[in-house]
Amino acid sequence: MSRLYLAILFVFIALPSMSQNMLSKYLDFAQEQYEKGDYFYAIQYYKKAMELDSNSVDIIWKYAETQRAYKNYRKAEYYYAIVYEKESAQIYPASLLNWGLMQKQNGKYDAALATFKKAKKKYYKDKKSYLYLKAKKEVESTVWAKSSAIDTANVSFDRLPETVNTQNSEFGHGIYNNQLLFSSLRADSISATEEVYTAGYHTNLYKSEMENTEFEQSKKIQALFEKKFNSGNGTFSEDGNRFYYSQCSESGYNYKCKIMVAQYSNNQWKYIDSLGEIINETGANTTMPCIAEFDGKEVLIFASDREESKGGLDLFYSVIRNGNEFGKVRAIKTINTVDNDITPWWDNEAKRLYFASSWHNGFGGYDVFYSEFTSKFEKPINAGLPVNSSANDIYYFKDVDTGYVTSNRVGVLYSKNITCCSDIFSLKPPAIITPPTPEETLEDLNKRLPVTLYFHNDRPNPDSWATSTKINYITSYDKYTMMLEKYKNEYSKGLAGDKSEEAKEDIESFFMEYVDQGVKDLALFRELLLKELDNGAKIKITVKGFASPLAKTKYNVNLTKRRISSLVNYMREYDNGVFVNYLDDTAENKGKVVFAEVPFGEYTADQETSDNPNDVQNSVYSRDAAKERKIEIQSVTYLEDSTEFALTTEEPVFDLGETKKGDILKSEYRITNTSSEPVTISEMRIPCDCTKGEIENKTLEPGESTKVSMEVTTDYLLGFTVKSIYLQLEGSEEELRLYISTEIKE
Repeated sequence: MSRLYLAILFVFIALPSMSQNMLSKYLDFAQEQYEKGDYFYAIQYYKKAMELDSNSVDIIWKYAETQRAYKNYRKAEYYYAIVYEKESAQIYPASLLNWGLMQKQNGKYDAALATFKKAKKKYYKDKKSYLYLKAKKEVESTVWAKSSAIDTANVSFDRLPETVNTQNSEFGHGIYNNQLLFSSLRADSISATEEVYTAGYHTNLYKSEMENTEFEQSKKIQALFEKKFNSGNGTFSEDGNRFYYSQCSESGYNYKCKIMVAQYSNNQWKYIDSLGEIINETGANTTMPCIAEFDGKEVLIFASDREESKGGLDLFYSVIRNGNEFGKVRAIKTINTVDNDITPWWDNEAKRLYFASSWHNGFGGYDVFYSEFTSKFEKPINAGLPVNSSANDIYYFKDVDTGYVTSNRVGVLYSKNITCCSDIFSLKPPAIITPPTPEETLEDLNKRLPVTLYFHNDRPNPDSWATSTKINYITSYDKYTMMLEKYKNEYSKGLAGDKSEEAKEDIESFFMEYVDQGVKDLALFRELLLKELDNGAKIKITVKGFASPLAKTKYNVNLTKRRISSLVNYMREYDNGVFVNYLDDTAENKGKVVFAEVPFGEYTADQETSDNPNDVQNSVYSRDAAKERKIEIQSVTYLEDSTEFALTTEEPVFDLGETKKGDILKSEYRITNTSSEPVTISEMRIPCDCTKGEIENKTLEPGESTKVSMEVTTDYLLGFTVKSIYLQLEGSEEELRLYISTEIKE
């Protein structure tokens, strides 16, 4: 980063020899710059080394690692892929995991998920290793990201002006006395081509006065500046008389920090000193102080890699007494992970701790999370979009109604790499908050769909022809997930070595990707639904049922009805019956919810899935079979009035078993008008030319029934076959579906 580096660069270019000695010099110099944190210059020399030896996996690995450190996620992804292609994670085991992490940071969630699943299988032999645990967590996290990428808050998201942000990196800490306090990694003198004329970059504390919501030109806080150190992460005590901040020595970008305190009064800084060893444990990196209030007590929260940490930086707290006495340091166990958990900020009004982590379910890199504080810290919740992105999002804080976050997402100021550096962004609510229209609300609900819920074989209520159950879906889910080990053992039975482990990983991945995620999706959908019902909406939810093809079709129809019934039971029992009045149409605000059941049985099941009851390994415990046993919330519509669809039939399905090609298949259905008004069947929709249908009487009085006939020609059909006709009423878009199913043989 100095002129000396440029001079060396010109010397190397001038040398004509492409010898092994020159390659060694390039690599040594690149490594030296990497260790100093000078990634830009390290990249130049690794690139030159690759020009001399383009096949060296060692050089490509170092180049990929340096691009990642430089936060050039696109190039890092490309070169990690090359490394893995060359060595299959045998030389550099992290190549596969890092490839997936870069795909995720580039927003390629489908590709990242496939890579993480491959990585999880690759690392299974050491299930206590970081690589395995991280790959496993990232499978869950990426599934979550795919599901959550549709939700974003209605705010104005803007980068702060260049009076604050620069082409270097800025990190926001808070607003005090109408001043923005932040850190900036910058040099005192820099050219347009990033040549630094001082000894190097340093992080220091800055302030920017806010004048009529505008940010004035930032100024370094000179009183807290020490030439040999970096400073940052400033926070005031509750009374405003003490200012805590980090002071760090460095080797490259590897900081070793301790927390300092300065007395502050009459705009003057004095009596600067470090906190004692209760906080600044000897040998530990202690940084990012934050002041909070727990139950009327002033508390210091900070990040440290002290002995009790799970891995990297964890969050700790200590009660402050008399302004300068610190109680026992305690870890925030519900938040801390084996990755870094950093940048704490306390929202005293909401009693929330905001922080950043690269472990909990997120969109990529570091995400901002918050933990509600009751008598303890609750499970972390992702702050969502647009606070977070697939880049690194850290240092969240709030002032009045405006939030702030530090991010290196696309849109930052930069010189060469579009994601190299961090800027501070604001999140402001719209000036005029317009209530969503019914159409927008309905769209929000449907964005959450489908919500897919899974079941063990023949559950609930095995060996039953009942069409309803008393079992709550979550009860069924809990029992199902407790069977994970049995599924792994049964599906891997008879297999050995890698094939056995791969089968177990497939099943475990299914439970994580599908079964567990379904419950998470249901929780989000449930909250949106309740909000609309509380506003008086009348809503119809269409739920379709599916089953693996182990049982006969008619039995599976009843089974899927029981499964849908378990979902309705869950809604009835949730939160002491908060949905009951809406389900029973007794709510004072006239809100109402109706579940429309479409029990498809196995009609859309994969017919390659085993239906052999003696082959339980594949017909019950395989991933393919498990994926078919589900119900799906597939659509949400508004009820136009209080009436429900009038046409019903006791037996919508005729399963004819085995038939021969060329047979004429016939069935009859009894259709009843269950409404209190006359209805007219306006249309019989028939998707296949091979099917015919007849209706005995198209106009039905209340309670009146009629006969519908269906006939299927099988001349050009073979194998498992389902054919349908659809009945539609005047004035309604709903349909009643009638089926014939059969296995057609030659």
